[in-house]
Amino acid sequence: RSFRGGNECHGWMGIKFQSRPNDEPSQIVMHVRMLDAEASLQQEALGIVGVNLCYAAFFHNHTPEVLVESLLDMLTTGRIEIDMIEFSGIEFRNVDNRVMALQLVQLGLSGAAMFSADREVLQPSEVLYKKAVLVERGSFRPTTNVNLDMVECALEKFKADPAVADKPVLPIMELTMRNLLAGGKDVVDRRDFLARAELLAACGMTVMISDYFEYYRLAAYLAQRTKERIGIVMGVPSLVELFNESYYSQLPGGILESFGRLFKNDLKLYVYPYQKTVGEPSQTIHDLKVSDKLTPLYGYLQQRGSFVHLDNSNPDYASIFSRDVLKRIAENDSSWEKMVPPQVASLIRKRGFFGCPRLQG
Repeated sequence: RSFRGGNECHGWMGIKFQSRPNDEPSQIVMHVRMLDAEASLQQEALGIVGVNLCYAAFFHNHTPEVLVESLLDMLTTGRIEIDMIEFSGIEFRNVDNRVMALQLVQLGLSGAAMFSADREVLQPSEVLYKKAVLVERGSFRPTTNVNLDMVECALEKFKADPAVADKPVLPIMELTMRNLLAGGKDVVDRRDFLARAELLAACGMTVMISDYFEYYRLAAYLAQRTKERIGIVMGVPSLVELFNESYYSQLPGGILESFGRLFKNDLKLYVYPYQKTVGEPSQTIHDLKVSDKLTPLYGYLQQRGSFVHLDNSNPDYASIFSRDVLKRIAENDSSWEKMVPPQVASLIRKRGFFGCPRLQG
């Protein structure tokens, strides 16, 4: 940190080593952010992480999960953040770096981690810098036609915004830790996580794993890394959830503070219509109902343009839900294949994801 204290303190660290004489080399590369307020404390923290990295490379290379966890020995997540780590070489030939990205978020070493459609881990600040960002949060279990329609419809509206015109746009599919731990599980099912990651990769999507359940925390994370416009894609049910005051009890200003933070930089929510059952009229931002005391707040946000109705959505997809797809897969009902993109259906069949019988041959 400079003496003025205004610069972001971050950098790359790594080690290349041989675990046995004459063996092929292996390598660990990671990106760290130093969170201490004083330069001397940052130097100390870097020294500790460096020693931990050297020790872990030689003594924990056979257990990458333990290796990652050991990097903060004698430190806390309040001093060092590791938002990207990449393993390569012979010792790590069976390591999936996406699982290691998940490990970083699980351990609290980073609030978020990212990887690309070609399965490469990404350094978030580098990828998000000077890009307009559009995020869709979901379970993606599996990725359905409606998931892709949501992001495609939102992209069309997002790019039409004068503030986004001629700017590079990065669409991101986001999985939260709360979503990955759904169903009362204490640990993430790695196979389930990789199935979702593989299906999103087949759709050509960049993926973010985050520990930001509250949308305002996600918005703050993105706003620290790009000065361009940020948009969030969601369905009507998620917008209704956004107005649940119980989620903001830890904030002194409650729901008003959360919305102040969320919409701070003219962020917009791109809201996909919701159809509960086939034949019913779709629900949109124009007829959505919130509690009586929050109706004026909803009206204000709608009037200022914080919500964008996705009127370009495909009505044939409105009643597709991931849970229905999973149920049909479990029942061996082949009608689920029409509810997901062709490349997703093919991969589920080929790999036997979500209990689907594998294709023979």
